[in-house]
Amino acid sequence: MELAIRAAVGQRGVAVLVIPGDVALKAAVTTAISEQAALLPKAPRILPSEEELDALASLLNSGKKITLLAGRGCAGAHTQLLQLAETLKAPIVHALGGKEHVAYDNPYDVGMTGLIGFSSGYHTLMAADVVLMLGTDFPYRQFYPENAKIAQIDLRPEQLGRRCTLTQGLVGDVADTLDALLPRLPVRLDRSHLDHSLHLYAKARHELDDLATAGNGKAPIHPQYLTRLVDQAAADDAIFTADVGTPTVWAARYLTMNGRRQLIGSFVHGSMANALPQAIGAQVAQPKRQVISLSGDGGFTMLMGDLITLTQEKLPVKLVIVNNGSLGFVAMEMKAAGYLETGVNLQNPDFAAMARAMGLHAVRVENPADLPAAVDDILNHPGPAVLDAVTNTQELALPPKIEKAQITGFSLYALKAVMNGRGDEILDVARTNIPFLR
Repeated sequence: MELAIRAAVGQRGVAVLVIPGDVALKAAVTTAISEQAALLPKAPRILPSEEELDALASLLNSGKKITLLAGRGCAGAHTQLLQLAETLKAPIVHALGGKEHVAYDNPYDVGMTGLIGFSSGYHTLMAADVVLMLGTDFPYRQFYPENAKIAQIDLRPEQLGRRCTLTQGLVGDVADTLDALLPRLPVRLDRSHLDHSLHLYAKARHELDDLATAGNGKAPIHPQYLTRLVDQAAADDAIFTADVGTPTVWAARYLTMNGRRQLIGSFVHGSMANALPQAIGAQVAQPKRQVISLSGDGGFTMLMGDLITLTQEKLPVKLVIVNNGSLGFVAMEMKAAGYLETGVNLQNPDFAAMARAMGLHAVRVENPADLPAAVDDILNHPGPAVLDAVTNTQELALPPKIEKAQITGFSLYALKAVMNGRGDEILDVARTNIPFLR
């Protein structure tokens, strides 16, 4: 048991303790228990060498347009990260895993990059001549600048250079490394790269916010609007879980972090149906905090039997189902590749009625005008509750950069749809995603 505790705490992961049945039935051996200092040793202070820090300072001082790319390894390093950005006058782009640790009280944040990121994050990173990666394993090679010099700081040496060619790789804790690095850097005065990136971010944020509205007030509901309302009504220390696919897109773009909220998802492995079981685990671990699961209808139907778990264990999880009748992200990938949607449509039941039959408080909403009251009702209910929100099937989550192949593929999809008698589907896509046609 002590070994499992040390492994879990020391490696910051899960330790599995397996006890065979015959061993479990034997009398326990009386042994002394380690003191807490021995059972829970403090994390070591891991720093690059003085020579490596000097070399990194020299690299950063040589840059004209420096961009910081921050991930979940920046947990606990918020103060140092902002000091570095101010010293270098560098914008901060964050990876999805870094959102809860970076994107709050941060005047240097310019949004995410990647397939579900912001255009501002993409352009800021691509414009850089020097990039410093901080505690991130951001995986998409096509979103790294080709001609920039890139340095990376990570606790795990095996992560260095996995995603791009590095000029320098340093093993170290982000907070401790930045503490040692900052005295080596002169304060810059030129804000041109930072100010331009902040302008791009303000424009991108405004465009995204314009999509998070009730539209013309008619059904169906835009999922951006649903997520924005949940964000505004959620507790200041809420724990959010998000299914892979479009719920993760809307969570990344519309949930507000503040240093107390958490965002949990299957951001590395991309496993479907993760949101509800993660919410159950989070609620058990944090019984006094509000836990909200943003579940896609595809992911939820894979594990909807766990509604009984919420009732039986009396777990006050708030389950928000983005019910678009489709495996939405897969459908978008098929459109972009030039394929007609096949095998992605879902024949969903009334999830709210099903939840009520299991003893949960539940509301189904189809009209955007009814959504604000329904969100407040669900989030303020004292026990487990389900919001079945019927959202637009044809909502597109456009990446910050659209490749020529994607344009060709989508054009091919549109042609195939018309030729196969599905032209009304193309009109639905247009009405949903072109604001003046709504």
